[in-house]
Amino acid sequence: MDTMRERFTTVVSRLLDEDPRVAVVLAEIGRDGFTEAARRHPDRVVNVGIREQLLVGAGAGLALTGLRPVLHTFASFLVERPFEQVKLDLGHQDAGAVLVSAAASFDWPAGGYTHMAPGDVALLDTLDGWTVHVPGHPDEAETLLRHAVAAGDDKVYVRLSLQANRETFPVDGERFRTVREGRSGVVVAVGPMLDNVLAATEGLDVTVLYATTVRPFDAAALRRATGTAGTDVVLVEPYLAGTSTTAANDALADVPHRVLGLGVGRRELRRYGTIEEHVTAHGLDARSLRERVGAFLTP
Repeated sequence: MDTMRERFTTVVSRLLDEDPRVAVVLAEIGRDGFTEAARRHPDRVVNVGIREQLLVGAGAGLALTGLRPVLHTFASFLVERPFEQVKLDLGHQDAGAVLVSAAASFDWPAGGYTHMAPGDVALLDTLDGWTVHVPGHPDEAETLLRHAVAAGDDKVYVRLSLQANRETFPVDGERFRTVREGRSGVVVAVGPMLDNVLAATEGLDVTVLYATTVRPFDAAALRRATGTAGTDVVLVEPYLAGTSTTAANDALADVPHRVLGLGVGRRELRRYGTIEEHVTAHGLDARSLRERVGAFLTP
């Protein structure tokens, strides 16, 4: 199976052929994947070099000319380093773009903390009007990428990861999907967290919702689920723990409820190890999740 990032280069290269409005802006990272596309469309595949602020500024400029720019690099260089440009060049100017990241929270541990971005979605939450997709499988990544590019002039962030679930689900770029139904709580699994959540909740009487589009947050789906499963909610996110707790609390503001946010902890892990070791260290492996979810949902 190809990775989400490999699928990204394939899909967007095709979109460059199919849609004269699509443009790609790179900052060195990922350029090899677009070598052939750049030969076919030298005016719409732009590599600005190691200049991430310029990456966003150039993308905003292309958007203002009527193009649909797709900006790509590692999450830490796409959202965190050029955040002022994301806020002003895109947000303040009402310029739409598709930001597609790689490396996620800790996909390249050997790169160190400079190449990790567990706070990217939380940071975008400080801005208005962003759609955020977090696919859990390469097939879902393809669908959500096509949704993102076709989304008019919207501002969209697509968060790709090396972590992936074994199975793919139909996704529509809007709603959470009910994967399992129960009566003793709701667990929302975001993107690549689904496999571990399903393993962790095996045999537990809980509803599992699968979220691949987290902004806007599907409040209606959460409310429906809590109508039969009760209003104890656990969020399991592959980025900073608690990122979506406010959204869940707002969705249930008129009823008594409890929300537990699980995800990547704030403490920096300085022995970088492997992806799997990071998952375990942050308590996101199936065994740890079962203990944490079970303790929270047990009366």
